[in-house]
Amino acid sequence: MEEPLENNQENKSKEDMVKEAVEEAKKAASEAADEQPEDQEAEGATEADGKTAEEAEDAKDNCGDEDSDEAEKADKKIKKFGKKPKKDKKDEKIEELTDRLTRQMAEFDNFRKRTDKEKSQMYEIGAKDIIEKILPVVDNFERGLDAAAEEKENPFVQGMDKIYKQLMTTLEEIGVKPIEAVGQEFNPDFHNAVMHVDDEALGENIIAEEFQKGYMYRDSVVRHSMVKVAN
Repeated sequence: MEEPLENNQENKSKEDMVKEAVEEAKKAASEAADEQPEDQEAEGATEADGKTAEEAEDAKDNCGDEDSDEAEKADKKIKKFGKKPKKDKKDEKIEELTDRLTRQMAEFDNFRKRTDKEKSQMYEIGAKDIIEKILPVVDNFERGLDAAAEEKENPFVQGMDKIYKQLMTTLEEIGVKPIEAVGQEFNPDFHNAVMHVDDEALGENIIAEEFQKGYMYRDSVVRHSMVKVAN
């Protein structure tokens, strides 16, 4: 059965009105988008992403233990839309320069500390090398004074004794000191055992005699004491 002509015309008129309204809405939306500033667009996008992220969080909270797939989808959505708003380029440049300056200052401080440590080590090595060369002179002074022990009133011996004492005082002032040996317990860090002896009068591992005096420079050994150890 054919519809009346008036109804057909009325339907066509309504369809034309709907199409015109849709076209006008599209046109208005397009013009509004073109006129909107970039900052407003970014702000709108951020707000939209924030709402989307909140919706995803709510969806994740509502997922039960059996809805693992839904929870996984919600996590992906959170990662996608839950991003922080983009920073201003000027602020990003300031942060980049600040970070670079902080790193350079830290590197310079580490370089300064490393250089100071290397200088100190070089000084220690040089000082120990000089002290090692002086110690044989000290040994000869002591041997000479021991040999002339019976001639203490001799002016020459007295002069040699004064020079020896001055030399030992100078070494002590720069941090050189002799290692204690006789009567002490043997310690391989400071003593070098070249002989052993059984002596009931001495305890176990006690140094009975010193053949060559050992010396330390500050906290390091320059020369080990050469000793005889009892028991």
